[in-house]
Amino acid sequence: MPAAARFDLQMDADDKAVVAKAAALMGTTMAGFVRAAAKEKALLLLDREARITLSQRDFAAFAQALDSAFAPNPALKSALTQARRRVRRA
Repeated sequence: MPAAARFDLQMDADDKAVVAKAAALMGTTMAGFVRAAAKEKALLLLDREARITLSQRDFAAFAQALDSAFAPNPALKSALTQARRRVRRA
């Protein structure tokens, strides 16, 4: 069994009353209710932040950029030239 980590939380009396009532409705303790609610919210946030959402217009531009032929700009050409001068190949 993994070791339990402690997390202390202070809240005002009104918030505590709301959480206590919700926990009672769910048939759990306040700690259990808060733990489950916090984990659920955290997982939703992490899932949302792991995705990139594009508008239809932005997706079309992205897809077109992927499908188009690549042409390096002058800055990239310069960087490649400098790298070739500095890097020795075996």
